[in-house]
Amino acid sequence: MPRIISDGFTVDDFTVDHDNRTATCPNGLTRPISRSGVATFGVACATCTWRARCTRSRKGKQLVVGAHDARQRAARQATHHPHWLADYRQHRPMIERTIAWLTRSNRRLRYRGVTKNDHWLHHRAAALNLRWLVNLGLSHNGTAWALP
Repeated sequence: MPRIISDGFTVDDFTVDHDNRTATCPNGLTRPISRSGVATFGVACATCTWRARCTRSRKGKQLVVGAHDARQRAARQATHHPHWLADYRQHRPMIERTIAWLTRSNRRLRYRGVTKNDHWLHHRAAALNLRWLVNLGLSHNGTAWALP
């Protein structure tokens, strides 16, 4: 796990051309991206004035570009949009509350084996969903279940 440099560069400060498989550092140096998805800036970092904000490695900066890098960059960019922030702020509390309900008094697995614990988890989630629907006013009208 890479250590974070305070006031340092992030992966979004590096420009990646996915079509030409190149990466450009904030100082303007362009390097090819290997088949394994690594752009190595290496010795060029030795004389760079921004090295302290970029890497602590003696060998220079290595930028890892994953298979879904373009999608991840677009998603990170979308988080700055006001509509995305409003939607996130609206739904985040309920999602975190649901996770808290799911894990309450259940920090350890009850059974041995993946199958039994998976079965338990699905039943726990179904029970929490049913409780949520009942709280919303779920009722049975004789032939079907309905919400008001």
